Amino acid sequence: MNLTPPSFPTFFLSLLAGGAGIAAKLGYLPLAGFAFWLVALGFVLLLFGTLFRGL
Repeated sequence: MNLTPPSFPTFFLSLLAGGAGIAAKLGYLPLAGFAFWLVALGFVLLLFGTLFRGL
């Protein structure tokens, strides 16, 4: 299995999603019900960016 580093836009979007999830869990954003899913989305974006070339 060949793994590649994610592109900058993919990394940045995953960073935003994960950061928003953490901020929501801490109460800085009114999305507390979606905090887990935002962090999970960030990890899935990083996973796809690593597994698929050019993403």
